[in-house]
Amino acid sequence: MSLEVVSLENIQELASQYGYWAVFIGILLENLGIPLPGETITLAGGFLAGSGELNYWLVLGCAIAGAILGGNFGYLIGRYGGWALLLTIGKILRIREEKLVELKQQFSENAGKTVFIGRFIALLRIFASPLAGIVEMPYLKFMAYNIAGATVWGAVMVTLSFFAGKVVPLEQLVAWAAQFAVLALLIVAAWIFVPFLWELRQTKES
Repeated sequence: MSLEVVSLENIQELASQYGYWAVFIGILLENLGIPLPGETITLAGGFLAGSGELNYWLVLGCAIAGAILGGNFGYLIGRYGGWALLLTIGKILRIREEKLVELKQQFSENAGKTVFIGRFIALLRIFASPLAGIVEMPYLKFMAYNIAGATVWGAVMVTLSFFAGKVVPLEQLVAWAAQFAVLALLIVAAWIFVPFLWELRQTKES
């Protein structure tokens, strides 16, 4: 899920007019942190494939390729500038560098799982790759999880809209995908940040 800056009708028109390029560029840019509805464009591409306007395998290939390439760029951005930016944000929020280092270590231990599972979670799909770069996850290891996550995510999204789109309106598919992504984000946020914020509060009080 991402910030919806264009209507679903416009997204369908873009996917119909530009086809595979719309799917490829849409998800690539979303992975770079640009607020474009890449997931929605992918669902629209699968929907059009189900109606015979596009080829299923080409839509799937473009979705996977865009996700992999976008994740790769995100990793490089995090690797070569993300930590300095995070320290700056930490100073603004008055979070000590030691705490950020501790959080970095905790993320590093679960970076692979986050890169893979993050494909299905709102916002995390955008930030998982840069965070992997920040914690200096080995590049080959990152690419393995990046490719696996992009492939599974692309297969699920395109196949879902390809088959379900024949009996369910695209609007409903997009709504379901968005609701699932937000619910997953809330669960992950509670699991990760509630203990961290609690510990941070205890530290300030002591």
